[in-house]
Amino acid sequence: MAENILENSILIECRDAVESAIESLVASSMNGPYAPAMELAREILLAGGKRIRPVLTVLAFDLAGGENREEVMDFAVSTELIHTATLIHDDIYDGAKLRRGVQTLHEKHGLDHAIIGGDFLFVMGFGIGGCYEERIVHIIAETCASIATGELKQIRHISDLSTTPEDYYDIVRGKTAGPFASACECAAIIAGASDDDVMILREFGMELGIAFQLVDDILDLTGDERMGKARGTDIHEGKMTLPIIHALTLLHGDARRNLANVLDEFRDDRWDELQELLEQGDSFGYCRMLIHNHLERALSHLYKFPQSEVRDVLEAMTRQVMTRNE
Repeated sequence: MAENILENSILIECRDAVESAIESLVASSMNGPYAPAMELAREILLAGGKRIRPVLTVLAFDLAGGENREEVMDFAVSTELIHTATLIHDDIYDGAKLRRGVQTLHEKHGLDHAIIGGDFLFVMGFGIGGCYEERIVHIIAETCASIATGELKQIRHISDLSTTPEDYYDIVRGKTAGPFASACECAAIIAGASDDDVMILREFGMELGIAFQLVDDILDLTGDERMGKARGTDIHEGKMTLPIIHALTLLHGDARRNLANVLDEFRDDRWDELQELLEQGDSFGYCRMLIHNHLERALSHLYKFPQSEVRDVLEAMTRQVMTRNE
């Protein structure tokens, strides 16, 4: 297995192919009747990002026995279009000013244009994915519905100190892990894999997606600009992430009351107080243990496939998630 996943030739080739497909879609749209809408959305779409979902899609297709990546590339692109659409809408109600290093659409063009831009990418992504067989279209529809349901549940739990770990996992499975799972599942279907292998890859994606979100939770509380995650975004927005939920559950008496007060009246000068309370509840340690457990389960699913260079790349990507917050 390559030690440096970023330099792996398969991963580089895969990312380049995804990027080329996205750029081609943008270019063709700019020469057609949808040019005004694409002109609005293309800056954030081409601003980079990790491209984790489409890259994961292509690699899952390869692992499941797919031979011609052109068969899966449209679906891979659709996952990125839908993801970017949700980011545009997220930024609107989060009041974010930057996304992927550029101004958010609502900051640059206004709320009305941002809503239209997000809707355009969502419809385009769903339309491209809708060219596949009915089974895949049904999975895409369920995934998008789950994203919306998860988002609504997260909004209902804003600043809700009674939020439970079960609430949290429901939100994460809908918003983050579900799209990872369905990307892998559909890639396997497109590759012609057996039903068993399709479900194995779905479970791999689900475990990877949950771990990915847990790492983001920790990064929000510790801050790491190298990862593109500024400290405190979730706290300022009142989002109930698992480290906070865990500390609220474990702490009692004055410590529990102090944490509730910090969250209710949070300011940047209270970071040290918050960190001390989270350490007191060992909430970071608890979440790191869960990250390790979810990623070990992801690897156990991955190891059900024969060893190959593609499996090695997916294993390295999985292990890299383990070290994002170290």
